[in-house]
Amino acid sequence: MGNDPKSEPPLFFTKPADAVVESGSVIAYPSNTSNFHHEVELVIAIGKGGANVEDDAALSHVWGYGVGVDLTRRDRQSEAKKAGTPWDTAKGFDHSAPISALTPAASAGDITNARIWLKVNGETRQDASTHDMIWSVTEIIAALSRWWDLKPGDLIFTGSPSGVSALERGDRIECGVEGLAPLSFAIGR
Repeated sequence: MGNDPKSEPPLFFTKPADAVVESGSVIAYPSNTSNFHHEVELVIAIGKGGANVEDDAALSHVWGYGVGVDLTRRDRQSEAKKAGTPWDTAKGFDHSAPISALTPAASAGDITNARIWLKVNGETRQDASTHDMIWSVTEIIAALSRWWDLKPGDLIFTGSPSGVSALERGDRIECGVEGLAPLSFAIGR
């Protein structure tokens, strides 16, 4: 949008535990939206808890990585932004966080420069590199740990490359991050 993306701290929001959905699932098109979007993201799986984690210690808190999709009721998010209200109904709904199997960090390869991509019905919509993320894995962990104590088992979705767009009933989604287990799911009719 023409400004320095790091001029403001990262923005965080939460999803409930029932948002997590395993790869291969069929997800119902959610109620209360007519503008339902995908956002492929690198997911960080925390293995060691902590608070006020310094950048240089952040990776010692990582158990592994996965591929996730932040599903969003975009129309509800736009309304919330305009009203200055929380994004809970836009982001934190049932089955809004499909995730791949987790890959241990030692087996994940170079997560700082990996291809990240998403296809809908075989058509590529998002294709970038984790190198292009606004905030690095270490910066995200450090910033988040200043707000909440990190706990083993926490999953952190990191942000999405360009190409975010709408999903329709019947769509089949495939996505991945190079070196990690892939993710696929479908939107029910």
